[in-house]
Amino acid sequence: MARAKQVELRDGVELTNLDQPLFSGADATKRDLVDYLDAVAGPLLRELAGRPLSVVRVRPGAPPFMQKNLPDYAPDFVRSVTVWSDAGHREIHYPICEDRRTLLWLANQRAVEYHPTLMLPATPSASQERVEILAGAVTHLVLDIDPPEGSGFDVVVATARLVQAALTDAGLRGAVKTSGSKGVHVIVPVTGIELPDAAAATRALAARAERLDPSVATTAYIKADRGGKVFLDATRSGGASLACCYSPRVRPGVPVSYPVPWEDLEEVTPAAFTIRSVPAMLDGDPWAASLPSPQTVPADVIAEGHTIPVARVAAMHEGKRRKRAAERDAAG
Repeated sequence: MARAKQVELRDGVELTNLDQPLFSGADATKRDLVDYLDAVAGPLLRELAGRPLSVVRVRPGAPPFMQKNLPDYAPDFVRSVTVWSDAGHREIHYPICEDRRTLLWLANQRAVEYHPTLMLPATPSASQERVEILAGAVTHLVLDIDPPEGSGFDVVVATARLVQAALTDAGLRGAVKTSGSKGVHVIVPVTGIELPDAAAATRALAARAERLDPSVATTAYIKADRGGKVFLDATRSGGASLACCYSPRVRPGVPVSYPVPWEDLEEVTPAAFTIRSVPAMLDGDPWAASLPSPQTVPADVIAEGHTIPVARVAAMHEGKRRKRAAERDAAG
């Protein structure tokens, strides 16, 4: 005789298989994930509000995968927004997560990571059937600090300090959070800037930070060119997404992206922020409290950025050049 499926209800949402392991190496169950997301729902939902959402899901015995399209079986209370993807030449029906029920439903789908877009999509008119992310509002710049394999957190902190100095020199302020992996994200709230200029400004700020100490940090997009230095990733802009503050990550121990005051950065151990530890240390919304008010980006920063090639495009051309050179060498 088949065992009856065990179901728990929260806010009218059916939660199942809560005592299953979350994923290999998690040292946590699905219940731990649900309990964590429920505990941080207030500040997490403020990060997700109004933004098309991609999630990283885990299924037993299968590798993690990123899901953008809301599945057809989603309940009616889960809102969505339809966005045209130029890259994929298709419509994507992103979920919008703005309430506890939707968050609990996503948790029951084993959605571990939460990656909202970095822009608020344009508000569609009555005649529009879909919205364009790239026509929306740029709300912040992101500098993603990614250390090389095997390095300690000290080089991450040193690079974050370079970014902080570059921002200060430009008359800007940012807030810092752990990425939930090996690095940190520096977030700069902005206003009154269009996407091309925002992308350019991010490139300029990364380049300025690199120039302060090129022995520590690099903006080299091709991994083989980084020379063991910390990568200042300035490519997070536009329709891109980022694991938001308070999002868990699919990593051993299920770490969490968590805000850190600048003055405490040298004392931080990123692995200390997990789905088990964060609820007890959370007091209100420290991320919202640490974010400066939106700022106007100086014109000279934008102008400098427009002189710097787009990293992915430059890397693509360089890759092709190197391939042709290798083929010529092989031919004799």
